[in-house]
This record gives sequence, C-alpha cells and structure tokens, in this order.
Amino acid sequence: MSHLDLNPEDCQTNERSPLELGIDVFITLGLLVSYLPQHYKIIKFKSSEGINPIFLLLGTLSATSSLFNVIILEFKPIQCCSFVSAVECAKNTISVIQLGIQWTMFVLILVLFLIYFPAHRKLAPYNPQIHYGRPPIARSREWKVSITVLYSVIVHFLLVLSVTVYLLVLVGDSSQRETYLWAGFLGVISMMMASVQYLPQIHTTWKMKAVGALSIPMMLMQTPGAFLFAYSLASKEDNNWTTWIVFFVTGCLQGILLIMAICWHFRAKNMGYGPFDVTDAEVLYDSDGRPMRPGRRSSAGERSPLRPDNQPNYAAVINEED
Repeated sequence: MSHLDLNPEDCQTNERSPLELGIDVFITLGLLVSYLPQHYKIIKFKSSEGINPIFLLLGTLSATSSLFNVIILEFKPIQCCSFVSAVECAKNTISVIQLGIQWTMFVLILVLFLIYFPAHRKLAPYNPQIHYGRPPIARSREWKVSITVLYSVIVHFLLVLSVTVYLLVLVGDSSQRETYLWAGFLGVISMMMASVQYLPQIHTTWKMKAVGALSIPMMLMQTPGAFLFAYSLASKEDNNWTTWIVFFVTGCLQGILLIMAICWHFRAKNMGYGPFDVTDAEVLYDSDGRPMRPGRRSSAGERSPLRPDNQPNYAAVINEED
C-alpha cells in the first residue's frame, strides 16, 4: 500500500479557540500585506539600490527550508484536505499557508531586485588604463553575485523539493525516522540562515548610511509580526522548536535593522537628502562603466544620487576620458 494512502477516519478536525483562530487569520493577512510596501518602493523608484543580494540569498534559502519543514510535519493534515471542507482544510494547514505566502512574497523581492538592479552597477567600473576610452564589457562583481544568488536559489529549491517528494512518497510522513530527520535538518538549516540573514543587510545599510530601497513600513509590520508568528507556530501541537525559532531570531535581527533604517531616514530628512543618497566613499558609474558626474542623468535615464555637498572629485578621471 502506498504511503500516501489515508483513511477518512484518520482525519480529525483541528479544534482551535476563537482567539487562536483570530491570531492565525491576522498573521496570514499581515504576512501578505507587510511585503507590499517593499515591492511598491522598488517598483516606484525603479531601483533596488541598497539591498544586499546575500541578504536575499539567505532569506530565500531560509524561507524555502522552513516551508518544506512545515509541509513535512503537517503532511497528514494536507492529505486530509481531500476529506474535509475547504474551511477545515485551511484551519488545519494554516501554518503551510502562512509559510507559503511568506516564501512567495520574499521570492518576489528577489525577482524585483534583479529586474530593477541599477544599470550603472551592472558593468565593471571604467578604467581608462585598461579600456582605452572604450566602455567595459565585463560584468561588475555585484551583478555577478546577484546572478549567482538567483541560480543558487533555483538549485536549492529543486534539491529540497526532490528529496522531500522522495521521502514522502517512498518512505512515509514525519512518523518515519528518515523523514522526520530531514524535516529537522531543514528546520536547523532555516534557523542557521535566519540567524545571519540580516547581517549582510545591516552591514550594507550601515556602510551606505542611507535607507535606499529598503521599506521601513514593511519592517515596522514584520518585526512585531515575527514574534507573534513564532508564538503562533510554537502553540501548535504538531510543530517542534525548529519551526518557530527561525522567526524569533529573525525578529531580533530585523529589529536592529529597523532601528538603523529609522535613524538614517530622519538623519537624511533633517539634512535634506533622499532615500538613495550615498556616502562620498561610494563611486557611482554609468551603464557604460564610466564615472557619473554628480547630479547628471545616466544613459539609462537614472540620476546620480550623490549628495550635492558630499561629491567625490572625479575631475581627473573625467578630464582624462574627455
């Protein structure tokens, strides 16, 4: 008999109090809404400047591992959806729905990051001693890293999906030792990724001393939501600590990033800067790799976000290329 076979008698309704059910619904809607400001900001400014690709890599790997962790642990309620109503199915698999929404919305940030990656950062910086007046054709290191992140996310997803399907179909659900260990391994991996997920972004935001494409409203909703989500997952009988600890750690790190972003936001506002202003240590390049004159528009129609009172001196380089 197949391990996927299940009798209707084995399916029991997950009785939850109105308070617990209300929290679940609130978290589900909150997850969906909280990511929208980040998507909107990237699309509005048509730039993902200031978002660290390693932050997106770690976040996506963590979300993927966490999603398949809870799918395995709640595979029986998922199967029971064939025998119960849609409402009962949603109640019994609410954790899967929540983590599925989180995974989808975070992956969409990665997609928008690549679509709206600043054109002036895709090519290697112009060096007149190497290029002799001709635009460079090599990709910049930052753009190479971003492409590698995309490939890594795809490979990781396919690998985790393949192993999970193999274990659930041929071995059994989480009651089987091998499957349970795999679910625990995914939970630990997710926890490890989440533990360091925000460190690259914290470093980038601190170095840039500007909010950039990061959305403060998103973090204002997600930081307390992470702790509430962790409590919701921890209160369920079928889950262990490897499922909810991820969101507790994430909430702590995101809180640090939120405080930093708020500080830079008000600092820039008081000094008359915009969200994409950068420090004088950061050199900006046009889409052909040449240094951008502060304030002028690039060949892609982008304006250099350099602060008017914090301009690096590119005169020697510009005069040489002219």
